[in-house]
Amino acid sequence: MKLKFFLLVLLGVISTVQAQNSGTVSGKITEKSNSAPISYATVSIKDNGKVVSGVNTDDNGDFTFKNLALKSYTIEIQYIGFRKYIGSIILSENKKSATVNVSLEEEATQLKGVNIVAERSTIEQKIDRKVVNVGKDLTTAGASASDIMNNIPSVNVDQDGKLSLRGNDNVRVLIDGRPSNIDPAQLLKQIPSTSIKKIELITNPSAKYNPEGMSGIINIILHKNANVGFNGSYSGGITFGETAKYNQSLDLNYKTGKVNFFGNVGQNFGTYHNKGFINRFDEDISQKINVLNDNDSYLYKIGMDYLIDDHNTLSIYTNQNKSDGKGFVDTDIDYNNVTDISNIFQKSRYWGPDQVGTYNLAYKHIFKKEGHTLDFEANYSDNKKTQNASFDTKTTKIDNTSADLLYNDFLKGTRKLSTVNIDYVNPLNEKTTLEAGAEARITKTGNDYITGNPLMPIADRVSNYTYDTDIYSAYVTFGQKFKKFSYQLGARFESYKVAANLNHGKDKFDDDYITLYPSAYLTYNLNEKNTLQFSYSRRVDRPSLEQTKPIREFATPLVTSLGNPELRPQFTNSVEVNYTKTLEKGSFTAGVFVRSINDQISRVLYPDLADPSNEKQIMSYTNFDHNTSYGFEVSLNYKITKWWDIQPSIDFSSINQEGIVYKYVAGDKSIPEQKTVTVAAFNGRMNSNFKVNKRLSFLLFGFYRGAVDGLQNNSHEMYKMDIGSRYTLLNNKMNISVRFNDVFNTMKYAFDTMSPYPQAGQFTWESQTVYLGLTYNFGGAKIKNLQRKQREDNTNKGGGGMF
Repeated sequence: MKLKFFLLVLLGVISTVQAQNSGTVSGKITEKSNSAPISYATVSIKDNGKVVSGVNTDDNGDFTFKNLALKSYTIEIQYIGFRKYIGSIILSENKKSATVNVSLEEEATQLKGVNIVAERSTIEQKIDRKVVNVGKDLTTAGASASDIMNNIPSVNVDQDGKLSLRGNDNVRVLIDGRPSNIDPAQLLKQIPSTSIKKIELITNPSAKYNPEGMSGIINIILHKNANVGFNGSYSGGITFGETAKYNQSLDLNYKTGKVNFFGNVGQNFGTYHNKGFINRFDEDISQKINVLNDNDSYLYKIGMDYLIDDHNTLSIYTNQNKSDGKGFVDTDIDYNNVTDISNIFQKSRYWGPDQVGTYNLAYKHIFKKEGHTLDFEANYSDNKKTQNASFDTKTTKIDNTSADLLYNDFLKGTRKLSTVNIDYVNPLNEKTTLEAGAEARITKTGNDYITGNPLMPIADRVSNYTYDTDIYSAYVTFGQKFKKFSYQLGARFESYKVAANLNHGKDKFDDDYITLYPSAYLTYNLNEKNTLQFSYSRRVDRPSLEQTKPIREFATPLVTSLGNPELRPQFTNSVEVNYTKTLEKGSFTAGVFVRSINDQISRVLYPDLADPSNEKQIMSYTNFDHNTSYGFEVSLNYKITKWWDIQPSIDFSSINQEGIVYKYVAGDKSIPEQKTVTVAAFNGRMNSNFKVNKRLSFLLFGFYRGAVDGLQNNSHEMYKMDIGSRYTLLNNKMNISVRFNDVFNTMKYAFDTMSPYPQAGQFTWESQTVYLGLTYNFGGAKIKNLQRKQREDNTNKGGGGMF
């Protein structure tokens, strides 16, 4: 008992002595504009650049450091949306405590808790990506994310809404660093353009990213509603074309104590028109196609962030999407006295719901050392798609007799995706950073197909197709920064297994391999205004379910779209050199790239060998041989005067393609041949903004896409011009915009080909439209949200859709 008493006394004496020889730093952090306290701001105490201790401010903006050695320190205070504060503190025998009360000044892009979008967009070149900070000039482009994508350098959107980067559509699309498991073309139409904060173009991703996507990753970062109390934003728009289309979304956020609740709901509905023709010259056949898509989709998200303490955060959310689409396709084929048939007219109808549910759990641990973090994330997604189809075909012969063929199709698809990730970041010192992580991704898919087509063999009228993949990977990256030079080296090891099964074992396809994906980045700062970067990475494009399933995706009397279950993965080695120059009134960026591609996955059109008339064609996918691609891009962001700025950009890509196509030979129809071509693509854009005053501004946008001679067909040039205006009111909380797209109605997709038959065609859509949009923001002071890792999907997303 005496021994215990003695130990307690000794510990008390030691603690008293230590307290007498140590100091305390405390203070309060507030907003300069309204003196409101800032919760969860990061406060760091440093000694010669090394972090001694760090805390977050409490709900009242207060912080305290105890038991600090008596010496000189640097104090740093940071919070998202505010300028960093750096100050000095001296603790001594005469002054053992210090009080630091700081009022942080907001950045120019933030005001009173509401996300204020900059007037004009800007472009930054970071070590592994190009970042387009979206301004009001881009949000005026249209109602949705899809509308503004053609305004982004190196990005193109075709008439079906499909994205391509640097002339290649093998690109991953992420939202806030995550795959949505919704078709990107449909998803981008549901995201309001005003919700986009920035767009990241990761053209040569490092080993820390999944290696899918030959041309890289497009990551769309949305505005985060990070406000105390109850607040949010509303966005609504209407697009006037042949018919009116509507979209609206509501984002809500409620923050109390350590818990942050968030949610949003969006709706997109309207009828979209698309029409075109295809003329076949060897047999004088004319095919007219008219398409109406009546879409009604809903997207909502609800979740919660829980700040356990200053070092641990837990987050959960669910994302739900439901769409009910109706497609009406009328195909009118004139045979112009080629056969005993004079005309075929088919009415096709497609309808059915598509539902996607995603469930996410994330945990983040922040170590005491600044930048030292550990992230864990689990994600489960369940996709259910049902498609009913009816086909009513009337065939008229030259003698005016006719025959009708009426039948129904049924497609049911399921896709279950489970993912578990762990990521670790450790800044070993001020110049060196180590990152490592691992991921397991398991996908199970199933497709059932039933047709009542009496012309098909009975054995083929019912089909079942499964396509399952198991992917396990681990990565490590190591980087160092010096005064003018920095580098990052990385490697990703991956085990990939795929199993495809048609009709319960009738046809099987399996593949299993382990691959290494290295990456390297070198950056050299010539001076403060000039930066040069070199990068290398190895990538892969794996065929997706849509590209492999041998089940009808769509059909007309002359064209049927099917997948190819024997598609091989496509591997790419990519090298890039980028240059960035900061100007007094803007910035200039330029880059060149070279890619070596093996087994490129591409579209192919070939004769239907089962058709005795030799008139029907199959649209599918195949692997072309080794190809080489190169290109460059140049963009400028320059403010000519206080009221006028311009953002021109051009990009060029060329690819040497080699593969087997079907060549038309008169009398012998089509025969396969080995063909080699050089496919070149050129794009140019000019975005110009004119500011009348603080509230009113106008914009002028021009776009040009050059003709492309491809391996299978030749695409003609495309161009358009848009004009628009925007007006802000209510202290920048409300924004009204209007835009007249394709003023001269010049946008169309036209092509000609000799493979497999001499054909030419043209498709047009509602390119000439008027968009009217409104956004309203409301909110209070900022809070701290969980910063999540970036995730991506694992397959090439090309599908069989033609329209």
